[in-house]
Amino acid sequence: MSKPNRLDALNRLAEQRVLVLDGAMGTMIQNLKLDEADFRGDRFKDHASELKGDNDLLNLTKPEAVEAIHDQYLDAGADIILTNTFNATSISQQDYGLQDLAREINRAGAEIARKAADAHAEASGRPVFVGGGLGPTSRTASISPDVNNPGARNVTFDELRAAYLDATLGLIEGGSDLIMVETIFDTLNAKAALVAVREAFDEAGTELPIIVSGTITDRSGRTLSGQTPEAFWNAVRHARPFAVGFNCALGAKELRAHVAELSRVADVKVSAYPNAGLPNEFGGYDETPDQTAGHLGKWASDGLINLVGGCCGTTPDHIRAIAEAVRTAAPRTVPVVSRRLRLSGLEPFEIQAA
Repeated sequence: MSKPNRLDALNRLAEQRVLVLDGAMGTMIQNLKLDEADFRGDRFKDHASELKGDNDLLNLTKPEAVEAIHDQYLDAGADIILTNTFNATSISQQDYGLQDLAREINRAGAEIARKAADAHAEASGRPVFVGGGLGPTSRTASISPDVNNPGARNVTFDELRAAYLDATLGLIEGGSDLIMVETIFDTLNAKAALVAVREAFDEAGTELPIIVSGTITDRSGRTLSGQTPEAFWNAVRHARPFAVGFNCALGAKELRAHVAELSRVADVKVSAYPNAGLPNEFGGYDETPDQTAGHLGKWASDGLINLVGGCCGTTPDHIRAIAEAVRTAAPRTVPVVSRRLRLSGLEPFEIQAA
């Protein structure tokens, strides 16, 4: 199926039912118990920095392992699989001395996912889609890294924009169907990403749907940079994304109220992929597939969501249970929101007509 036909199919399916996203890539990679040699492969055997933990590098050194994870999520019922590129910007790859390979890593990640998606679509007869993932980077544009100097910053907007542009071009070249700006803890980072995505579309001569997914970092109900869900939406709505939502940090039980608030105000589709509960004292996740699916199935039946999946701690078993839980639910009806001046600080600000 050609890309235009896939995008038509994506829009049609989104009107018919709740779409299913995949689950955690990092959790599945951790379960493989890979060692330093696995991450290095032959190409990087003499690289100066330690590479274990650079999951995105596996797109180059162990692509068959990444493809196998995609296959498991597709078999579990995922409609959209996310590329293994969460930390594949030059900014994050600088931690491993691989910043010059960011575009290649993104392109390879998209190619691996594209191969898995196309093979599954041909075998199953159902369309599946590749979401090119742009993670938040390891820097924050809004918050000082120095408690003694609130004005200090370790990254600029233009540095973020350039890193995201490079990554996005790789994702497009590799065959992504949509771009997912995800796990946004700092909205200024996301704004740099959205500028870069638009520049990448112009440079590549294409335009793809965008999903914007923030993260509520704790039970305060705010992002790390301090915004409420509605203020976050006001800050990114200018990008006219295909969907907006939340992922990571919280489990479904804790995240529901924040997704419900977003569902109330957003005049686009709403996505959500929470963790498998809150982390335990060892940093693991104990929520079973049935427990996660029970929460998300209720969200769907209550009309809160259009796309749903899993983040940290979730596995193909979680996605299989989620897919079954939302199978008969109608997608959320996107509301018609009156046109007003809506601004965003930490809180939303709306000017009512006189």
